[in-house]
Amino acid sequence: TSFESIPNGWAAVQAIPESGLLQMLAFVGFLEGFVMLDSANGAEPGEFVGDLRNGSLDFGWDTFDEEQQDFKRGVELNNGRAAMLGLLGLMVHEQLGGELPIVGPM
Repeated sequence: TSFESIPNGWAAVQAIPESGLLQMLAFVGFLEGFVMLDSANGAEPGEFVGDLRNGSLDFGWDTFDEEQQDFKRGVELNNGRAAMLGLLGLMVHEQLGGELPIVGPM
């Protein structure tokens, strides 16, 4: 299967071979089960719920004061919410059919 043979949008999911879907599912399952752990799933307790650094990734987080950390968590949550709504909008427009201003014909 080549990339050119995979259509856009929801049709792409049905065009991916079953072995490819299983491979993606297994990889995500491995990450969820063994890598991206928080304290509820057996990792060392983090500073807050959802702290997935596991003591290995810091990038200066500990240098911020409490107020900056709360602000940055809020920014990250809002960016994630905006991305989810943007993708939801694209999926709705695809199902409605027609043409999108940025993407073009669906």
